[in-house]
Amino acid sequence: MRWGVGSRVSLFCTILLVAGSARPAFSQNAPDSDEENSKHIFFIIPNFRTTATLAEYKPIAPREKFKIAAQDTFDRGTFALAALFAGQSQLSNSDPSFGQGVKGYAHYYVTSYAGFAIGNYMTEGVFPTLLHQDPRYFRRGKGKFVTRLGYSAGQIFFTHGDNGRTQVNFSELLGNSTAVAVSQAYYPDNRTVSDAVSGLGVQLGVDMVANILKEFAPDITHKFHHRSDQ
Repeated sequence: MRWGVGSRVSLFCTILLVAGSARPAFSQNAPDSDEENSKHIFFIIPNFRTTATLAEYKPIAPREKFKIAAQDTFDRGTFALAALFAGQSQLSNSDPSFGQGVKGYAHYYVTSYAGFAIGNYMTEGVFPTLLHQDPRYFRRGKGKFVTRLGYSAGQIFFTHGDNGRTQVNFSELLGNSTAVAVSQAYYPDNRTVSDAVSGLGVQLGVDMVANILKEFAPDITHKFHHRSDQ
């Protein structure tokens, strides 16, 4: 099956764990670039829509929403993740009609990247603009681990409107649903309702893991930094 929820989300988590463990320790003689690290989680996961706090909330204009979508879509990390997901799909022969070899992998890569691109623009640009919702992730940054975990995972289902009020995250849900519906056109071997539901589960699962990393990555970075100073 193309959209194996467990396999895709597990692959994503594995990438994060490897990237995190391979992260070089900070050196006192080589200061860290806060600007660069703020744009990527563990140097690979795009992180352009994270905001440090909800204090003094100010909405962003539609052009800013589409800018975030473009930054996430055309980032090196997105290209890398598409390549890894394409490799996983080819190894499992999830779409036999794509074939194998270089040509088959290219087909898997293009469709995998298309899924990321469409999903980004729908959830971060199109629907947030139409529904007047904010696509950014707002870190909690403090509190108990369980509370922060629930908060970060919950932002898949709840978000903030441009009016600052908490709302159901229709942009995430409808945006990813649209991306999965579009993907049915270029995945000829996986066009059943079950495949669509599984596909939506993967999209939401990957975004949820990304939110959790956005919440806790600064803490992990600080821990590495603290160890290097000892």
